Amino acid sequence: MKSQIQDVTDRIIERSKATRAAYLDKIDKARRQGPHRGALSCGNLAHGFAACGKEEKSDLRSMTKANVAIISSYNDMLSAHQPYETYPQLIKDAVKEVGSVAQFAGGVPAMCDGVTQGNAGMDLSLMSRDVIAMSTAVALSHNMFDASMALGICDKIVPGLLLGSLAFGHLPTVFVPAGPMPSGLPNKEKARVRQAFAEGKVGREELLEAESQSYHSAGTCTFYGTANSNQLVVEMMGLHLPGSSFVNPGTPLRDALTKAAAVQATRLTDLGDNYTPIGHVVDAKAVVNGLVGLLATGGSTNHTMHLIAVARAAGYIVNWDDFSDLSDAVPLLTRIYPNGHADINHFVAAGGMSLLFKQLLDNGCLHNDVKTICGDSLEQYRLEPKLIDGQLEWRDGASESADLEVLATYNKPFKPNGGLSVLKGNLGRAVIKTSALRSPECHIKAPAVVFEDQFELDDAFKSGALDKDCVVVVRFQGPSAIGMPELHRLTPPLGVIQDRGYKVALVTDGRMSGASGKVPAAIHVTPEAYKGGLLNKVQNGDIIELNTETGELVLHVSDDELASREAVKAEIANHQIGMGRELFGGMRASLTGAEEGACALFEVQEQD
Repeated sequence: MKSQIQDVTDRIIERSKATRAAYLDKIDKARRQGPHRGALSCGNLAHGFAACGKEEKSDLRSMTKANVAIISSYNDMLSAHQPYETYPQLIKDAVKEVGSVAQFAGGVPAMCDGVTQGNAGMDLSLMSRDVIAMSTAVALSHNMFDASMALGICDKIVPGLLLGSLAFGHLPTVFVPAGPMPSGLPNKEKARVRQAFAEGKVGREELLEAESQSYHSAGTCTFYGTANSNQLVVEMMGLHLPGSSFVNPGTPLRDALTKAAAVQATRLTDLGDNYTPIGHVVDAKAVVNGLVGLLATGGSTNHTMHLIAVARAAGYIVNWDDFSDLSDAVPLLTRIYPNGHADINHFVAAGGMSLLFKQLLDNGCLHNDVKTICGDSLEQYRLEPKLIDGQLEWRDGASESADLEVLATYNKPFKPNGGLSVLKGNLGRAVIKTSALRSPECHIKAPAVVFEDQFELDDAFKSGALDKDCVVVVRFQGPSAIGMPELHRLTPPLGVIQDRGYKVALVTDGRMSGASGKVPAAIHVTPEAYKGGLLNKVQNGDIIELNTETGELVLHVSDDELASREAVKAEIANHQIGMGRELFGGMRASLTGAEEGACALFEVQEQD
């Protein structure tokens, strides 16, 4: 094990002793209640299986056969989640074949950032994660289940399912992916058309055609944004079957893996001798393994919030310094859009997860002594699934990359670090994704151009007011202000300015999409402007310096001048009413800061 990675793991364990102990005590008490249906009264139990068939009722009465909860984020609108329509019956049939029962316990909401991007619904996006967590808890609260299966893929959905499942950490839980859509229009061409539209060189019809050719069928979007980062991280943490993350939907192998996941869930319950609850799988080493996988592949910056919240749900306190130090210790091994031109299917073809696991394990970057849903190590994750004569087997995967432009070797990585840095200074703390930048280091010192709303930038761009070296500040976008929407719609115009030869960067207390990266962006600035962060005193023309080499994010204005300035009052009422946003006022007010996970489910945990 690399010493830097071990050091980060050790300090997470040390700072989390009290919270982890309390968590383990909580889930141990839940386990000691015994077979959970056995704790229910006859009336309770009768309600729980009233709609079951005669054989299932008999099985559930016996208390010796497992009942597996299915929690699904299926809906028809999300291409990634539409394949889940048929999963419950597949799971029920597979579980029945091994003598157990599966019940559809509940559905969770699943919104698509690709649909809501730049629209009012995006203001609900981050908060939907906590709603999903609570919905998962409601589904499992019936106390009818011996294990659960979580069906989810996209941005807030997997983190929400993790948060909810960890609240029931005494239950074994298997996460079940649905896989990416086949490759469509190349990402480079899609980005070109988007930028051409921003410049007025092509019309809406051409833009829509390009987008439709890119997002063209059922399955996860193929770029390496938050959705595919979710899948990779969950497999790194040992909660997926090996090699199951990126198998295309609607294929025999995909169905075989879904059935195998269902059977595996029945093998992990407290009714047998292989009890493996999710609260024991997700320990400090598993959390670090997830972070390492994310950083080695240049994954989504959204996880600088999601994984902090997930770790907290398991009793661990993680911060951005942990991300940064791990990034320094882990090389960048993949080039998947937006960090390159390839998509997730090209990554699979180059060697995929099994080869990534091999390289990271062989070079001391992953903890191998961990519990997974498949055993007590990551060794099986070196293998990849195959259908041999109709039977699912795990065989040796690629021993070397089939495309070094997509999946590099450990000794010759694309970059020596994982491409995520923490910036700090008088403006606060922020994260920046450097893995997709044109040069490995970024240093910009330029006048600020300040916006109170992302939509104001459009007029400035069209008027030519941004055709200069500048640091674009978009404030009052944080969790407590308006729910921290993604600002991915800013990428095309800022990319145009960059391509015109100007130095440009973005500084915001909002967040960017997992697909962003070309333009240097100091995001998740905390404390946010709405809660008194210095961003609320920045004025047009102030010099801001962003330097990834020194880790600085500095507003070059004297302390005396700043003290004399009045904080700007946020005019955000239009972001808090309409499209259901008025229903989330209480949640917005209780969200923690970005570095605490932007979460309404836990109190802020003080750190040493």
